Amino acid sequence: MAIQSITLKPLLSPIQQIPLHIQNPNSISLPRRSQLSIKALSSVSAPWEEQIPPNALRRKRDSSWRGGFSLGVDLGLSRTGLALSKGFSIRPLTVLELRGQKLELRLLDIAEKEEVDEFIIGLPKSSDGNETEQSNKVRSVAGRFAVRAAESRGWRVYLQDEHGTSAEALDHMIAKGVSKSARHERIDAYAAMKVLERYFSYSGKGIELVVPKQVELQNKLRKGPPKDVDFFPEE
Repeated sequence: MAIQSITLKPLLSPIQQIPLHIQNPNSISLPRRSQLSIKALSSVSAPWEEQIPPNALRRKRDSSWRGGFSLGVDLGLSRTGLALSKGFSIRPLTVLELRGQKLELRLLDIAEKEEVDEFIIGLPKSSDGNETEQSNKVRSVAGRFAVRAAESRGWRVYLQDEHGTSAEALDHMIAKGVSKSARHERIDAYAAMKVLERYFSYSGKGIELVVPKQVELQNKLRKGPPKDVDFFPEE
């Protein structure tokens, strides 16, 4: 499935031009502080981060906010690590040895079971902050998955810089006394945990929301996944 990725830089004035980087035709990724031109997609009354604030930003704005479960995803060539954030608890979850559609469907199954409302996918970058060939592959996977996630339950998909998280994960496991064999089996899940820790420590700053191009899917993102009535009784 072809995907479109448009990166918008923050506007400094209403008349400043927005540079677009187009890769494919089904979804776009937007830095949080960007504003969207009406002609770029559809009529939008407020920036995306105001319409659909990520959980990390909502927590920063309201320290008593108790909602928002996040699934961290560390995509690899053959293995994908997952981590889960519920409240202030972040933990490694599992490692999947799946690819393509099977991986996407399994991610949706886990998200529904764990009642998450957003996916935080690690985006590979070099030490100087530039994107790599692997970055393009992750963007392509994230773009396709964002369409499927929005279609399914209005789930949000974000991209978070993951540079150095694998090394951080290894150091963490060694410090915790995890055996060498267990480190090999679980390193991807711990790397996903480090992606989530970075996301929350930065309060969502610099994260990119991957937005499907289809207007009906954008509306599903705004509505979001169904709320747990036991967890949100006031709603």
